[in-house]
Amino acid sequence: MSPRDVSARDADAGRPWIGRALPRFEDKRLLAGKGRYTDDFHLPNEAIGIFVRSPYAAAQILSIDTGDAAAMPGVLAVITGQDYLDEGGQPLRHFADPADARDHTRRALGGDDGNHVIDLGHLPMPVDRVRYPGEPVALVVAETLHQALDAAEAVAVDYEETGFVVSAEAALEPGAPLVDPQIPGNCAVRAEFGDRAAAEAAIAAAPCVIEQRFPNQRIVNAQMEPRSVVVEYDAASDLLHMIAGSQGAVRQRDTLAAALGLERDRVEVTCPDTGGGFGPRTNLSSEQPILAIAARRLGRPVRWTSTRSESFLTDFGGRDLIYSARMGLDSDGRILGYSCEMTGNVGAYTVAFVPMANSFRVMTTVYHVPAAGVRIRGAMTNTVPTAPYRGAGRPEATYTMERMLDLAARKLGLDRLEIRRRNLVPRAALPYTTAMGLTYDSGDFAANMAQVQELADIAGFDARHTDAAQRGKLAGIALANYIESPVGIPHERIDTTVLPDGVVEVVTGTQSTGQGHETSFAQVMADRLGVTPYQVRLISGDTRRVVSGGGSHSDRSMRLGGALMVETSARIVERARAIAAHVHDAAEAAVQWDGALIRIDGRNEALSLFDVARLTETADLPDDLAGPLTASASFTGRMPAYPTGSAVCEVEVDPETGQVAITRYTSIDDVGQPINPLILHGQVHGGIVQGTGQALSEAAFTDPDTGQVLTGSFMDYGMTRAADMPSFAVDMVEDPTAGNPLRVKGGGESGITPALATTMNAIIDALTPLGVTHLDMPATPGRVWEAIQAAAGKRGEQT
Repeated sequence: MSPRDVSARDADAGRPWIGRALPRFEDKRLLAGKGRYTDDFHLPNEAIGIFVRSPYAAAQILSIDTGDAAAMPGVLAVITGQDYLDEGGQPLRHFADPADARDHTRRALGGDDGNHVIDLGHLPMPVDRVRYPGEPVALVVAETLHQALDAAEAVAVDYEETGFVVSAEAALEPGAPLVDPQIPGNCAVRAEFGDRAAAEAAIAAAPCVIEQRFPNQRIVNAQMEPRSVVVEYDAASDLLHMIAGSQGAVRQRDTLAAALGLERDRVEVTCPDTGGGFGPRTNLSSEQPILAIAARRLGRPVRWTSTRSESFLTDFGGRDLIYSARMGLDSDGRILGYSCEMTGNVGAYTVAFVPMANSFRVMTTVYHVPAAGVRIRGAMTNTVPTAPYRGAGRPEATYTMERMLDLAARKLGLDRLEIRRRNLVPRAALPYTTAMGLTYDSGDFAANMAQVQELADIAGFDARHTDAAQRGKLAGIALANYIESPVGIPHERIDTTVLPDGVVEVVTGTQSTGQGHETSFAQVMADRLGVTPYQVRLISGDTRRVVSGGGSHSDRSMRLGGALMVETSARIVERARAIAAHVHDAAEAAVQWDGALIRIDGRNEALSLFDVARLTETADLPDDLAGPLTASASFTGRMPAYPTGSAVCEVEVDPETGQVAITRYTSIDDVGQPINPLILHGQVHGGIVQGTGQALSEAAFTDPDTGQVLTGSFMDYGMTRAADMPSFAVDMVEDPTAGNPLRVKGGGESGITPALATTMNAIIDALTPLGVTHLDMPATPGRVWEAIQAAAGKRGEQT
């Protein structure tokens, strides 16, 4: 065995690498400023692109005069929508309706008879009309940034404004301005699931009925790294190469190739370090195929980096989904029926119906609901399209259910924890099929709830409530339960190679945007191949190496990628045993794998996998054993796993100002077997901050009278800051799933899914003594103060 071969057993006396809280390997380079993001790539002779954008929400394009701009110093080209078409550009297709959570061969929304889904391609740069403020109408390419900026100002576009609509509910009203004539009534999705008739009948007969409307406001994704693209074209090889951060290089390549009318092998995509994904970076953006056309026309690289103002204006939006819910309960607080109307704001183009598709499947969450049904409508509006945002429909469903239970508890005079306990799906009922068709294979929901109560010290809340009152504050507390569903692109691939120089190379179609894959994937492979994680090299985000794969989203990366790593490692071990048997003239049954080394019965020698890899280069092997020590595995389908848990939030409200402070936050999460607890805790912490941020302050506002975006920068968008958050108490539990060999469920969205519900319920709990029973997000100081004043006014009227 070579001195440079270090096995897991040698390194740490056989302790598994899976489960260790290793610091992230990638942080050493990222925190030292040695990461390479798209804007760090500078190609020889590159030019700079600047987009000219629509100032209107809806308008006809009467003419575009590019003459003055084209004649300015340093200007290389001015590209319009017509130029895009002339260069062979095609409509951009996003395939908005995802694969169903149960059956990946069917569409989630349009797969059932009677449902109506319209999913259209769109030109990335329009020719005749603009449909949202910020939509690109021209691209100026120049030698320098300042030359491109100056020339963009000289592009003269003659518009004729037309009617517009910015809210989903208004868009579906009769007579609303049509966003796209091909979509009658602005309704791109009309679907029903479950049994609404049975649900409504149960509600009608119930002694207690709760009704409430729950808007989830639009969110700006605000990734740390703004969108950035560099495209180059090599005429000699007829090859287009795009560098851009994303959540999946393969999907970016395939979508870009289709938009350009090219075969996939004519397009290469490199996704380097990426500063945040959260959902929207799964989809190709409009700017990318336009920049590709420019690079091909000019025969030189073209780069563009979004300004933060452009990000607020043109990045795909998040959330913007409204639930109108009705629930019937018996006098003991047990749910009898649950019926919802879901209205999603699709935006100006059909980019993603994912939030609606995800949300309806988990709308009953962890509770036994005998009858449930939902009607879904997806509305076209004159706003930038929406896309998945962390959790993508699951936080919206959880928020609605948990708010409804709090409202029901107060109406029935029940304890808010008790009404939840009475309705939980018992562990003994598993596997349990919900009214919306999901089958939960694991999850001890009652145990999660009990454990989070203990960790949060709910028993001590009364004392904290009294202390807050003495300081003039109103204290509130709430608990929320949650579950997630196994969705996302239903395909993944892993290629694993043991190299003779002491490295295990893993090529994956998943991709990190900050999740720590370089570390956690290495831990899995280290355990399976008897090496250390430091000997594992992860390759992702490069279609020159990545054959296929779905990228990273929807808690899928470790669930699918981990299962495939288990499969490839097993194949490598079996092949290594066969090679060792051949070289040492031993029966294969006499060649044993002990988890780190290959040993031959009756012989005092051992081989590492690296030793075997070297044998593939030096030994005379038969054809079936010749070649590198490598294995590939792919999977297409659903791999069921249901992350679940409970969270508790405590707040204090200043009744004089309406200011809300989160004082304690506790989370219990069953994410399956934790591969790296340190990374998981970081994932949960980040999700909590994003969820509480939406609950307290984040909202993207559009003026309904002008169609203009009012939140155009961090100056007027309520981004959460570290100082706004307390320390979090987070713990992991596991009720094992048999859905994959690593027992992984997923932890990327655990923190955010219950955070909206538990934060808003805690605030309303604090305000209940003042007569406030409901409050829409975000609970800004102004909105909270107004609710307090309105409740005081009602009390005055009653007296």
